[in-house]
Amino acid sequence: MATSRLPPATLTLKQFLRRQQVLLLYRRILQAIRQVPNDSDRKYLKDWAREEFKRNKSATEEDTIRMMITQGNIQLKELEKTLALAKS
Repeated sequence: MATSRLPPATLTLKQFLRRQQVLLLYRRILQAIRQVPNDSDRKYLKDWAREEFKRNKSATEEDTIRMMITQGNIQLKELEKTLALAKS
């Protein structure tokens, strides 16, 4: 029986791709938050985003992760819509 030469903590391709999706979502959320004009609102949103991602960091179930990514994208779109309305 051949053993894998990869370390035990190595991600599968699917896990790696999901991780990239999560990191991209996090970066996009932070970029949107930077556009919030009020300093206290910006800090609140940044802290909220950081805590949400930290709280769900240990999630391993594929369906759960996919659902959280979908919810995060919906919340990002809502934030972007709100910022667009505030600018107009």
